[in-house]
Parts: sequence; C-alpha cells; structure tokens
Amino acid sequence: MGGAQPLKAQSRSGQGDYSTDYRRDGYAIIRGLFAPEEIAAIAAATDQIYAEGVAYGRSFRHGNLFYNVAAGPAGEPLVRMVQWPSYHQPVLDAVRLDRRIARLLEPLIGSDLKQVINQVHWKAPGALGDFAWHQDSRSRRPPSAFRNLSTSYVQTGLAIDPHTPDAGGMQFIPRSHLQGELGMDRSKQSLGTAMTDSALRQVGLDEDQAVDLVLAPGDLALWSPFLVHGSGANRSDHKRRLYINGYVRAADCDRGEWAFRAGRPVPFGPTPALVHYEALHERPGPHYVEGTE
Repeated sequence: MGGAQPLKAQSRSGQGDYSTDYRRDGYAIIRGLFAPEEIAAIAAATDQIYAEGVAYGRSFRHGNLFYNVAAGPAGEPLVRMVQWPSYHQPVLDAVRLDRRIARLLEPLIGSDLKQVINQVHWKAPGALGDFAWHQDSRSRRPPSAFRNLSTSYVQTGLAIDPHTPDAGGMQFIPRSHLQGELGMDRSKQSLGTAMTDSALRQVGLDEDQAVDLVLAPGDLALWSPFLVHGSGANRSDHKRRLYINGYVRAADCDRGEWAFRAGRPVPFGPTPALVHYEALHERPGPHYVEGTE
C-alpha cells in the first residue's frame, strides 16, 4: 500500500487533532486515508476471501484463520466474518502493516505494537447482520494477557463500502469509554443479536446518546476497547464491508502477532502466534467448526 502518501489526520469537524477526539469521545475518524484505487484493490481481496468462505459452505478453521459462515435467507452460505485472512491474502496483509496506520497509532499507544484482531466483516442487504451493544474489552481474553487496556489498545475499522445507518453501520455511545468495564451482558454472542435499549439501561446508558458512524470508502475509524457500540441490519441495496484491525502496545500484551517495531512493519513469523484460538497448538489443522470454539 502507498505508505508514502500524505497522512490525512484531522478531527471529525475538520479542525483540531484526531487524538483529542479519541481521548475525549472514545473514537476518532480519519477521512480519506486510503485512496479509491487502493480501496478497489482491497475490495477485490475481500471478494476472494468471501468466495473461499462460500466454497467451504459452513464455518471453517485452520489455525487462527477462521471463516464464520451462516445460512442465508434461501439456505445459501453467507459469510459474516473472516478472522486473520492476512496470513494468505497479501493485499490485506499490506493494509494491516501500512505505515500510515502506524503513524496514527503512535501518539496513542506507541510504536512497538502487536495485533490481536485482523478480520473482515460483511453485511449483505436483508441478511443477518445485527451486532448487539457491547464493549470490545469483553473479547480481550484472558484478562491476565492484557494490561492497561484503556491506554494500550486501539481498534481500527477501514470502510470498504459506504458505512451508513441504512447499510447497518455502527453506532457509538460517545464518552462511554470513560466508565471503563461496564459488565455488559455476556450471556449471548454479540454477532447475530439485535441491539436493545434495555442492554444500555442496565449499565446506565440510553440509546438517545448514540451517534451514527458514517464513513466513506477509504475512511478509517479508531475506537477504544471500552467504547459501547453496536450495529443493525443492512437495509440498503449494497453490501457493507469493514476491515477491522486491533493493535496493542507490545509491552502490555502477552499474545498476538507483531505488527510494528519502532513504527516499522513486522512480517509474520514462520509459525502463527497464540491470539484467541486456545487450541492453536493442540488442534491447528483445518477443520469444520460446529457452534463456537
């Protein structure tokens, strides 16, 4: 990717500094970070990954690489998410190691970074796509592997398609990150569960506080692991793809793949690192997945 391009790092209003937005509200938006021709290449890469998931026909895992495949309205395979496609997709791998991202993250969490999230999310028009209100901190497990989470971790989301309310775009509760871990209901998986106002009221929040995350293709959003957010179904006439990469200060995390050392990209090593898949070393080989692991 074009790491030499100028960095367009401004606040949502076009004035001030994105890092101020991030620390105050729990999120920030960088407009036009990736050019249209870059997004076209990224979109083609995600189409390749999607076709792989459809070919598997159901959820499938090979080490950290995981295809979350559900049944669509007519029973056809519907790929909802793929984790760690960058192990074998070079365009997506280049995005996660793009120095423009490293430069954005450095003022927030430093220049020596590991990565624990690398995934593409799809929302097809009219298909399952709800994502319940949650904090990403719920997925940073085990807790002992993550330290100083509020100041050591940043989630990023790159819009590949228009990311709007009609397309099932995310909603944020600004400044909710300032309250830390809220203990939101973990009895259900967030993916495939609708957002409800009751889930917010239980932790002292209200849906009237929510704001829509509106992104054009090429825009990058950054958000805190403690920011409360969710998303609804895609009611538009186009798919909605979002490429998510989560980075953590290496000194504060015992898991994950290295991404940057001193701001310089670090390629994958010869063997996958332990991230979330606890049976990585016991059952690394390719296999279909029933339920959750």
